Formats: sequence, C-alpha cells, structure tokens
Amino acid sequence: MRVIISLVVVAILFALGWLGATLGMGRIVLGVVIPYLAAVLFLGGIIQRVMSWANSPVPFRIPTTCGQQKSLPWIKQEKLENPDTAIGVIGRMILEVFFFRSLLRNTKSEIVDKRRVVYGSELLLWIGALVMHWSFLIILIRHVRFFTAPTPYCITLMQQAEGFHKLGAPVFYVTSFLFLAAVAYLLVRRLGSPQLRYISLVNDYFPLFLLFGIAASGIWMRHVARTDVAAVKELAIGLVTFRPVVPETIMPLFFGHLLLVCVLVAYLPYSKLCHMAGVFLSPTRNLANTNRMKRHVNPWDYPVKVHTYEEYEDELRDKMKAAGLPVEKE
Repeated sequence: MRVIISLVVVAILFALGWLGATLGMGRIVLGVVIPYLAAVLFLGGIIQRVMSWANSPVPFRIPTTCGQQKSLPWIKQEKLENPDTAIGVIGRMILEVFFFRSLLRNTKSEIVDKRRVVYGSELLLWIGALVMHWSFLIILIRHVRFFTAPTPYCITLMQQAEGFHKLGAPVFYVTSFLFLAAVAYLLVRRLGSPQLRYISLVNDYFPLFLLFGIAASGIWMRHVARTDVAAVKELAIGLVTFRPVVPETIMPLFFGHLLLVCVLVAYLPYSKLCHMAGVFLSPTRNLANTNRMKRHVNPWDYPVKVHTYEEYEDELRDKMKAAGLPVEKE
C-alpha cells in the first residue's frame, strides 16, 4: 500500500499539471503561481531547518570516526578518517560531500544456511547513489541555460562534453539516462529487499517516484514530444526577472513536468532530502576529534546543591550504628 500510495500521488500530480494546463487560468496558475509558491516554501523551509540545526547545542565533540586517532608519536594516525585539525575535517567533508565516503564504507549482513551471519559490501548502493546525485547536479547546472540569455559558455561547454551529437537530434545527454537508471535501481533495490520494504515508509517511496517521474517526463519531452524550448526559456526568464509570461505554444505535457518539479522543490526542505544542507551542520562530521588533547567542559554544568556523605552520616549516624553499619565518625 505504501508503494501504491506514493505512485498514485505522483501520477495524480502529473495528471493535474497536464490536464490543468488545458483549463481557463490553469496555465497561469501552473506556470506562475505554483513556481513562486514552491520557491517561497523552499527558501522558508531551508532557512528554518538550517537555523534550527545551528541553534542546537553541541556541548561535546561527538565525531563519528573509523580510524586511529592522534595518539603516541609512533602510532600512525588516520588523518582523514579521524582528523584532529581543521584541515583534516575539511578533507573528510570533501570526501563525504562529493564521494559519499561513509556510504562506501557501509556493509550489509545476511544469514546464510540459517545459522551464519555473513557481511558484505554495499558497493552497488554506493555507485547508484553517487551516479544519481552527480547526474542530478549536472542536470540542474545544465538547466541554467533556460534562465539566462545568452547561455554562459561554461554551460555550453558542459553540454558539448556530455552530449552524443552523432546519435540524432536533439542531442542525447548521458546524465539524463544515467539519472533515470540510478533512480530506477534505487527503487527496485528498495522493492526487492524484504528487509528494506519492512522499514520503508511513504516518504521513502514518494521522492523516488517523484524523481523518476521528473526524469521520465523530461526525457519524453526532449526526444519524443519535442516541446518548444524557446517558449520554455521565455517562461523561465520571465519567472526569474519577475515579469512572468506564459507562451501559448508550450504543450500541456510540460506543465505536468513543471508541477512535479515544483512539488519536489517545495517538499525538499521538509523531508529526508534536506541532508544536502544538514551534512554541513552535522557534529558527527564537522568536528575534529580532540577529546584526548583538550578538556571539554559542559557549559551547562552549573553548580547544584548536593547531599554529601558526611551530611548523610550526620543525619543517620545513630541509626547506622544501631544497625551495625560502619561509620567514619563516632
């Protein structure tokens, strides 16, 4: 049911965008009102989440480490896995943000012969996640061409680098199909594992179906339906310059794609997908491990009234002596 609910919700959203563009003011609502609303929700949500994380107290250093920390001079330190300096933390953050180092170290376990627990690597999960995130980033950068006039040279150069010009027109972009394949793999992996299905919720399936719908509809519009790219660019530039205009030549299918994108943008700050901002504020990642080098005192460790043993014995000395218990003072 959780899978079906997620799939149906995404399908309904796409249908609302597609069919809504054929009704009265539907094109204005879908092409202007909803994108601006999604942008407001995104910015407000990101600011709220970041401020909430930034204001969370972190009195102690709690970095997650998986290597030898700095110790005696003749013991080799793992400077990236267990850094003790700001430079080491920056290096570990680069590996985490760009190469998902902690996910690469992830392992899976399974019971073999009903009695043995066997551990193995999750290399395919790491590859799938890395391909999906990098492809998504490149696709986002590539879409900057719709919001600028003229298109920056770096964007044009990137398009030329990843495009297969000899396979037909329009050009096939590698990342578009890699992204679709990676999302499909992550979805099939979650559906194919009984353990993952058991712990998966609607908010685990919904983003995957949403991303798959965005990618599939985008590829369809580029290579099959052939949407009016010039009209789409006119719409995008109008939005960023706050002079919105919705050309009549844009096909209704585009508005289904656009609605899914807007839902993703608005949904992102309030979901698990917000790890894109949270990773930089995670004390398990952004702190150096100096627990053995420096004394860390809890700033909230204010003085409190305590009941010492001497006071306890003074109150109960007669009863303790009567019970045969030893006392320090007679």
